[in-house]
Amino acid sequence: MADEHEIRIRLETLNEIGQALSSVRDFDSLMERIVEAARAFTQADGVTFYRIHDGRLAFDLLRNVSLGLYKGGSAGEPIDLPEIPLHLPDGRENHSLVVAHAALTGQTINVLNAYNEPGFDFSGTRAFDQRTGYRSQSFLTVPMKDHLGAVIGVLQLINASGPHQCVRAFTHADQELVESLASQAAIALNNRRLLEQMAGLFESLINLINTALDEKSPYTGGHCERVPVLTMMLAEAAAQTGDGPLAGFTMSDADRYELKIAGLLHDCGKITTPVHVVDKATKLETLFDRIHLVDSRFELLLRDAKIAQLQGEIDTETYQSRAQQLRADREFLRRSNVGGEFMSDSDVAEIERIASWPWLDIDGQQRTLLSSEEKMNLCIRRGTLNAAEREIINNHIVMTVRMLEALPWPAHLSRVPEYAGGHHERMDGKGYPRGLRREQMSIPARVMGIADVFEALTAPDRPYKSAKTLSESIEILGRMKTGEHIDPDLFDVFLRERVYLTYALRFLDPQQIDRIDWHRVPGVSAELADHLLACEDRDLKM
Repeated sequence: MADEHEIRIRLETLNEIGQALSSVRDFDSLMERIVEAARAFTQADGVTFYRIHDGRLAFDLLRNVSLGLYKGGSAGEPIDLPEIPLHLPDGRENHSLVVAHAALTGQTINVLNAYNEPGFDFSGTRAFDQRTGYRSQSFLTVPMKDHLGAVIGVLQLINASGPHQCVRAFTHADQELVESLASQAAIALNNRRLLEQMAGLFESLINLINTALDEKSPYTGGHCERVPVLTMMLAEAAAQTGDGPLAGFTMSDADRYELKIAGLLHDCGKITTPVHVVDKATKLETLFDRIHLVDSRFELLLRDAKIAQLQGEIDTETYQSRAQQLRADREFLRRSNVGGEFMSDSDVAEIERIASWPWLDIDGQQRTLLSSEEKMNLCIRRGTLNAAEREIINNHIVMTVRMLEALPWPAHLSRVPEYAGGHHERMDGKGYPRGLRREQMSIPARVMGIADVFEALTAPDRPYKSAKTLSESIEILGRMKTGEHIDPDLFDVFLRERVYLTYALRFLDPQQIDRIDWHRVPGVSAELADHLLACEDRDLKM
C-alpha cells in the first residue's frame, strides 16, 4: 500500500506541475518546484540545476540536504561557483565533465560511483568532498531539451538514498521519472526564454522606431527618451500617496511595464510628421530659413537708395534717414523671426508696415518686401508654427493613436494606446485628439500629460526655443493647473514628492536649476508652499 500511496503522490505532483506550466507566471518558483520534486522522488540528497548561457553552464539552483546548502531560487543566497565551459580554450568540446558531456550530447548519464568512474573527470567533486567531508557517490545527469531538441539546461541529482540511509544507485525508474520532470522543466524554461525573447524583440522594435525618430530629428529623439523616465517617476510617486484623491491608485509590475511601453511609444506618430515642421526653428524656416531672402531684398533697397543719392534724386539727409530706417526694419524682422512667447498688436502692426516696402525684382516688376505668406508667418503670435503647421504637428497624436490601435495588443498591454494617446488631452476637455475631460481619462494618461509638458518646457535641445529654468517651468505648470490644462492632484504630487527636482538633477543643466518662490507659483497652496520651503531648507543644511 505504501508503494501505491507513493505512486499516487508522484502522479498528483506531476499533474500539478503539468497544470502549472500553463498557468504559473513565476517561472523561477515553478522551476524550483520541479527541481525539488525530482530530488524528492528519487530520494536524492542533492540536486543542481544548470542553465546554458553563452556557451557555459551557469548554476541556477543548488540543494544539498546533508550539508544544509540551499542556494539560488527562493533561498536568496547567490551561488558563487564558476560557470562550466562547454568548450575548452582550444575550441574542442569539453566532454571530460559529466554535466558538460550531457549538455553537449543530449544524453542522460547515470553514474554508480564517482570515485570508480573512469570515463569522466571527478577531480572537482573529490576536492569538494575533501573540503566539506562529504562523499559524492551516485550521479544522475539529465539534459533538458527545448521543442527543437536543443539542450537548454541540465538537471543533476546526487546520492540517491537507499535502506538505512545508505547511498544507492539511481534506478531506471528514477531515470525515467527525472527525464519526465526534466522535460517539463525544459518546457517552463523554454517558455520563459521565448517570452523574454519576444519582450526583447518588442522593445527592440520600439527602440528602432525611436532611433528612426532620433535620426529624423535629434530633438524628438531626446524627448522620446526623457518623457518615459519622468512618467515613471511621477507614476511611482502617485502610487505611493497614502491619502487624498490618489490614495487608491496603485501599480503592479505589469502596470509599470504597460506604462513604460506607452511612454516609449507616446510620440511614435511623429514618424509621419515632416522634418521641416518638427524642426522649424524660426517663423520663416521651411527647408531653409528664408530670412536670408528678406535680407537680400533689404540690400537691394539700400542699394537703390544709394543710387538715388548718387544720381541726385534724393539728398544725403534723406538717404541716411531711409538707410537707417531700412536697417532698423531689417533688425526688427530678424528678431520677429525668432519665435517667442507672445507678439503684441503693435509688433504685428509694425510687420504690416514693413511688409509694404516696394522693391523691383530681377524682371523689373515691383513687389512688396514680404509676400502674404511670409507676412503671415512673421505675424505668428506665439512660437514658430503657423496654423496649418500646428495642425500637422497636432496630427502626430492622431497618427500615434491610429498606429497603436491597429496593433493586436495582448491583455497585459491593452491600455497602451489609451495611455500614449492621452498626453495632449486637457482636464477641461479642450485638448486633442478626442477632447476628453479629466473624469474620462485614466490616471496614467494624466501622468503622461504632465511629463510631456514639463519635459518640453525644460528641454535644452529644441531648435525653436531656449530651455526654461526650473522656476519658469513650475510657474507655467502652475498656470496650467489653474487653467484646467493638467491634473491638479498629480501636479501637487509632482511638487510635494519633489519629482521635479529628482528629474532636474538628472536631466537639466545646473544653470537651469534656480530658486523657486513657492508662495508666488500659481496653483500652489500656502500649506504646500511651506512644505516645499521646509524641504529646501533641509537640503541647504545637509
